[in-house]
Amino acid sequence: QVQLVESGGGLVQPGGSLRLSCAASGSIFSINAMGWYRQAPGKQRELVATIISGGGTNYADSVKGRFTISRVNANAKVTVYLQMNSLKPEDTAVYFCNAERLGALYWGQGTQVTVSS
Repeated sequence: QVQLVESGGGLVQPGGSLRLSCAASGSIFSINAMGWYRQAPGKQRELVATIISGGGTNYADSVKGRFTISRVNANAKVTVYLQMNSLKPEDTAVYFCNAERLGALYWGQGTQVTVSS
């Protein structure tokens, strides 16, 4: 089992920045890919960014050049970050952390990001 806990969401003005964190615990060995997804009201959950154990990354077209995903393995913990810059109102959503381990998917509880003036 893998437990994921997100943090770092909040209210920010358009053009501002936020950094989301996702701390993974439990059976973190053999975690392959981790990523961030988001779900806006009335919309389906969508991919934002992923990072694999080798460091390769993938981004949704809507966030390329504005968001950066990174992963830190230290002290028997895995933490994934999502640095979000130049935020837009359309980035408003609940952001979920995701991990894939040995074919199983795990999700965090989500953190709200609201971009509004």
